[in-house]
Parts: sequence; C-alpha cells; structure tokens
Amino acid sequence: MLSDKFKARFAELEAQMPRSQASVYGQDGPCYPPGYYLGWATSTQDLLRAAFGDVSPQHVNFVEALKGRKTSFEKLDMLRNIFISAKEAFEGGYVFNVELTVSGELFGDFVAMAKHALSEGHKDVAAVLACAALEDTLKRYALVNGLTVDGNSMQDTVSALKSKGLVTGAQKSLLDAMPKIRDYAMHANWDKIDAPAVNSVIAYVESFLLMKFSKI
Repeated sequence: MLSDKFKARFAELEAQMPRSQASVYGQDGPCYPPGYYLGWATSTQDLLRAAFGDVSPQHVNFVEALKGRKTSFEKLDMLRNIFISAKEAFEGGYVFNVELTVSGELFGDFVAMAKHALSEGHKDVAAVLACAALEDTLKRYALVNGLTVDGNSMQDTVSALKSKGLVTGAQKSLLDAMPKIRDYAMHANWDKIDAPAVNSVIAYVESFLLMKFSKI
C-alpha cells in the first residue's frame, strides 16, 4: 500500500538523519561543514511534500528552516524536530484522514450542485456533475488505499476496489450499474439517462462519502 511505502521511507530517513558531530567554526560561531546534511534535507523535503502537500505546515516549515547557507547547530535541530513531528503525525494516521475529509467536502460540493441542477430540471447537467464526483471519489479512495488507478477507466477502478474488498455488500451491487451511467453522461447520450438514474448516482455518492470520507 502507498501508506506503507511512505512509512518505510520515513524510517529510512530517520536512520539517515544527521546527528551531532564535531563542528567547524565560522565567523558567526560553530557550524557544520558545507553540505553535511543537504542530501538528507533534500530527500526529506521531497517526502514531506509527497506525504503532506506543498502548503502543509510540515512542508512549509521545513523549507523555511532550510533557507540560508549557514549550516548551524540550531538549523539542524529545527530540521530534525520538524521531521520527527511530521513522522509522528503520519504514523498516527492523521494524514490520510485529513485528505479524505477534505476530499469529502470537495466532492460533497459537487453533489450539492448536482442535486440543485436536478431539482431545477437540468437532468443532463446534474448527470455530468454527479458522475464526475463519483469517478473522482472512487479514484481518490483507491489511491488512498494504495491502488494504482491513474489513467484507469471507471470500470477498471471499480474492479480494482472490488478485488481488494474495499467495496462490499449492497454498496458493491449498486456500484455495478454506475460505470454505464457515467459513460452515457460523458458521451452525451442524454436519451439513455433519465432523472431516476441520475438520482441513483447522487444517492450513491452521498452514501459513499458518508461511509468512507467522513471525519474519524
């Protein structure tokens, strides 16, 4: 799973984390030799960006602490503390919970727009919004659970989720009809989609968001 790969990388970088050692002295006081921890810091910055995002406090604070040429004791301590804090947050399970919550709020907005469009008699608009929300929701859920679905059709994503037991029971049965509705909507086959079909997609997305993307 993707989360396991991230955890393994955090462990590797923790083992490689620069430790205190004999320093050289510059004009402004003790500091490490140039480049002493640059490689580790570069790899850590990449990991924090991938795990938390560009604008996350973990990534932003690490980049800010890394600024400047001086490799002082204080600077390395700051970088190490940010890294350890980020590692604990990730291993505590907070990263993907936050990602799912934010995704749920975003997709929930699409569902709300689809419901409004359908209530106004705009069946075709509602179909596109609902199906787009469903497809993106399923792909995001698959990615969070370590599945590779980039470039997959919706049917392939559904099959991947089923094979891993990530959708089961009634939810699994209802999902079988969704790819066909999605294809009709995305290829403008409006005569093959009626309001009840669109409403079924909306209801499914709402249920899926509630079960899989709610705050824990």
